Amino acid sequence: MNSIEKRAILGVGGIFALRMIGLFMIVPVFSVYGGNYTHATPFLIGLAVGIYGLGQAIFQIPVSLAADKFPRKPIVFWGLVLFALGGILAATATDIYQVIIGRALAGSGAVSAVLMALLADVTREEMRTKAMAAMGLTIASSIMVSFAIGPLMVGMLGMSGLFWLTAGFAVLAMILLLLVPSPLRVLKHNLANKSVKDQLVDVLKIGDLNRLHVGIFALHLTMTAIFVILPHQLNDVMGLTVRQQGMVYLPLLFIGFAIAIPFIIIAEKKRKMRQVFLAAIGLMTVALALLAVGSQLSVIIIFGLLLYFMGFNLLEATIPSWISKRAPVAGKATAMGISSSAQFLGAFVGGALGGILLTQSNLLAWALLAAVMAVALVLILPIAQPPYLTSTTVTIPKNIDLQDWSRQVMAVEGVDELMVMAKEQIAYLKLDKSKLTDSSRQSLSQLSQSPLDI
Repeated sequence: MNSIEKRAILGVGGIFALRMIGLFMIVPVFSVYGGNYTHATPFLIGLAVGIYGLGQAIFQIPVSLAADKFPRKPIVFWGLVLFALGGILAATATDIYQVIIGRALAGSGAVSAVLMALLADVTREEMRTKAMAAMGLTIASSIMVSFAIGPLMVGMLGMSGLFWLTAGFAVLAMILLLLVPSPLRVLKHNLANKSVKDQLVDVLKIGDLNRLHVGIFALHLTMTAIFVILPHQLNDVMGLTVRQQGMVYLPLLFIGFAIAIPFIIIAEKKRKMRQVFLAAIGLMTVALALLAVGSQLSVIIIFGLLLYFMGFNLLEATIPSWISKRAPVAGKATAMGISSSAQFLGAFVGGALGGILLTQSNLLAWALLAAVMAVALVLILPIAQPPYLTSTTVTIPKNIDLQDWSRQVMAVEGVDELMVMAKEQIAYLKLDKSKLTDSSRQSLSQLSQSPLDI
């Protein structure tokens, strides 16, 4: 990876981590401490926890549509402002209704998809899966860390303090946004002028993208349901308190990720993404089935969770990368937005389903979640390999008209997308080698004023 890609991963990953920790710290403690708010009922306490995910599911698509028409970084900034204001509103609440409004306001700052699209903008095709794998690990580990530190922090700061901490994290995330390069996306004229409706239709009619949305929905449905069911099971079977359980999740998550890394590399380098993707879903189905039949055995619980985290990390790494490869050039953020809506809707459904399954036997609960992943596998099975394009980096010549130069580059046959980073004086070209000719290669060399190895 080059320095720009590393900087982008550090910045975007930090923003994701701060948002996720701020969001999920309250999950393991709010059902206990939420009762201290005026007018609190079990239903309203649950609504306060879940309303954020519902807000994210509703606003991801419109925000992402905007991010395909306007610069992405300002949209991320205003989303973080809403996240901070929601935290402040919840931190100053004395009744449950204000907490719900604050969480809903924070949820309306739905910028997860825009962040993924921004990261895709500033990473080359060959580095995309690595970058998305880093985001997958960041998101998953942030959730685990928040579950581990939430019960510790609430004892020191109280619920109000946790919400103030959330607002503080949002401010830190705004500062980290400065690390991320500010790319200028250059599209072919006929793509840049598409209406929002056409842009959305173009994305929705791609069957393979819809199959990926099914995958992310099932992934986050089962993950959220697991963390509703599992704390009670770890307490009953292994005698672990809520504070101790975070120390189980973290090692399993990192071991699972370490085992998954070679398969992530194979998926990209050997162009085996479809095979690795389907195998990961199958692995998660097996893991959940194991948890169903061995729900009273500590060894089976640990082994089943390890297998699940392996599959979880593989899907978290490959789905965003796959979407960025398969989505229309002008609809990358839109496709990411639909995926994020499916993700948060899955989390919302998973939380509700997990609550219902708490009253059922462990065998039935885990078996139903295994069935969800099995159905997803059947629906996704017809998916084709993603298209594999090539990226190359060029140095922008000095003393040129940047807009005129960009138009000339985009006019070359075989150039699918151009990402200009004026401050860094470089540009990424996404190329379809099957369309490149000797003439187009020569034109690109002349425009970059240096020979290109493409």
